[in-house]
Amino acid sequence: MPPLHVPENTSPTVLERVTDFVSEHKKTIVIAAAAVAVAGVGVAYYASTSKPPSTGDAGETSKPGKDKKKKTGSKGAKKTGKKVGDSDGPILEERKPKVEETKDGDYEKLSAEEIASLPAEERTKIATSLKAKGNAAYQARDFVGAADLYTRAIQISPTPEPVFYSNRAACYVNFSPPQLEKVIEDCDAALALDSKYVKALNRRAMACEGLGRLEEALRDFTAATILDKFQNQTTAAAVERVLKTLATGKAAEITKEREPRLPSFTFISAYFAAFRPRPHPTLPENPSQGDQTLLLALQALDAADYAHAVTLINESLEQGISFEQGRAEALNLRGTFKFLMGEIAGAKEDLEESVKVVPTFTQSLVKIASVHMEQGDPKEAFEAFNKAESINPADPDIWYHRGQVLFIMNEFKEAAENYTKSSELDDTFVFSHIQLAVAQYKMGELAKSMATFRKTLRMFPNRSEPSNYYGELLLDQGRFEDAVEKFDKAIELEKTKNPPNVLPLVNRGLALYQWKQDIGAAERCCHEALRIDPECEAAVATLAQLSLQQSKIPEAVKMFERQAELARSEPELVNALTYQYATQAQVDFLHRYPDMAAQLSAIAQGMMAGQ
Repeated sequence: MPPLHVPENTSPTVLERVTDFVSEHKKTIVIAAAAVAVAGVGVAYYASTSKPPSTGDAGETSKPGKDKKKKTGSKGAKKTGKKVGDSDGPILEERKPKVEETKDGDYEKLSAEEIASLPAEERTKIATSLKAKGNAAYQARDFVGAADLYTRAIQISPTPEPVFYSNRAACYVNFSPPQLEKVIEDCDAALALDSKYVKALNRRAMACEGLGRLEEALRDFTAATILDKFQNQTTAAAVERVLKTLATGKAAEITKEREPRLPSFTFISAYFAAFRPRPHPTLPENPSQGDQTLLLALQALDAADYAHAVTLINESLEQGISFEQGRAEALNLRGTFKFLMGEIAGAKEDLEESVKVVPTFTQSLVKIASVHMEQGDPKEAFEAFNKAESINPADPDIWYHRGQVLFIMNEFKEAAENYTKSSELDDTFVFSHIQLAVAQYKMGELAKSMATFRKTLRMFPNRSEPSNYYGELLLDQGRFEDAVEKFDKAIELEKTKNPPNVLPLVNRGLALYQWKQDIGAAERCCHEALRIDPECEAAVATLAQLSLQQSKIPEAVKMFERQAELARSEPELVNALTYQYATQAQVDFLHRYPDMAAQLSAIAQGMMAGQ
């Protein structure tokens, strides 16, 4: 089942929700009429990777327009240990010899003019014989000798044969060191003669991967996978391997170079809403300039003017704050904004300094716990919660946020206990009630969960969140009409805010698509969300997937590029880039093989029917 939202991190969990939705409906998600699925944390690729590999020579292809013939490999050829450039089939092969093998005689004594004067049939016989000798030399691991024999076959053959180039490329792979540039040159030559020569595509892809030319490798592995009708698990695995390396490396490069930036309004407002409001610190009788700027920063925060709040909070600390409580508050807020912008180390430093200034500042300890979770250290996170509890066990935010961490760890019973404690200390905080209902739902206590949601709706009639998250629970149960009704209610309540939270709009779009397959309505919801909040990650991600559904590949690529721009953290960026590169590789395939569109449609339909 799709995960329901954790309000503290609403935007990322909507993205997870979109990802899970696509995964569960992979039969309907197509790229250029080819089936696509979502694997793991967003590795978008082929639904057919679970199918068994084809039998016979995986590298054998037919020339365009001819029937495919499967062979067991070339005479005398055998598999070698895996190296850069190897495929999962025999490394060498016979491809439609035109005549029976004959001896090459004294061909080496002939001049180029004399060779050219030989009958074409005789030259073909000699070339075929040379290739057979090359295969035998390759089997004997005489790669230099084999390459020379294939070269001579290329020189004497009256018509270029792609197999000669492909087999010579296999020799270059096994040179010490491998001659990967020559592998690419020979595969280029083979593919110029037969653009659908899968074995040459795989060899060139391996060589490009070895040279670090990952986008080119992905392009060729993608083409080979599609041309193999998604049947070759080895090639599909290579797609995912290169995709992961490419996206991870590019994400690290982008993260290192780009300036920190605030995430969307929707994300920031959801984060701050996850903490109960506190009164502003009282300024001293003679406040400093920094003290007054701090107050302006807090007022900007109250007005949801986050960009202005960031500027003011930085200025206040530079100007100097004269009292400890104010300095601790400023460090807490600056650390919070750094956390939201993905500056995790800087956030931790500011929050820890805040606690040093005022050791009883439990909110900073709670946020330090969030930093530890971002760094993958739940043990340290719980130690921070325990320290905060020892200082002030009556602080309901401690219990709520510890519940959030337990929820993320799938410890739903313990999470529910913490949410309940948070509500007992302060029952005016809507998210403690919502998350209790969600935790109960996750534990399979459906009746309790529904009752908790109904109670929450009564307690908070003017808040949109109960309707929105209750709608998600209903949507998860397939109660589409009821879910849309709740999302509509949430949207109406949000209209009183300026700006409103747009997540109910995105949820409504997803619900309409799942319910009625109404792509147009889903797109309109997401575009309206982006009109209100142009940086809403969930709306962008949903539009990207809807573009895939309609085979609007260029639009999908643009949306994935936008999703990468909006990514707050490196993992989010990896996810977005994974989609972007996977989609672009298939765009490239359609440009190179425009005649494959109709065949891809038939392949996709056959794959979907068999799932």
